Amino acid sequence: MPDPQPVPINAKFDDDFVTQLVVVLNTDTMREVAAKVAQHVVGKRLPKRDADMAVRYQGHVLSADMTVAEAGIAPLQNVYVDWVEKGGTP
Repeated sequence: MPDPQPVPINAKFDDDFVTQLVVVLNTDTMREVAAKVAQHVVGKRLPKRDADMAVRYQGHVLSADMTVAEAGIAPLQNVYVDWVEKGGTP
């Protein structure tokens, strides 16, 4: 199995006004991607919430267990991370 490869992505979290360059691994799940993006925003520019997060890529919400490679996210692509509301949609 090849070593995990870094993938720099452009990410925007929820209602944050800043997009950021975040380096994820091609083996990271969307759950891990959301956490990596959130660590730069939540508790700093946006308040913490007791809610799950979801990653949206090319207009689709991705499964939390899908990897970056499985989603086909290439370097410098845009991803969006949102809170998942109680009804289950971001």
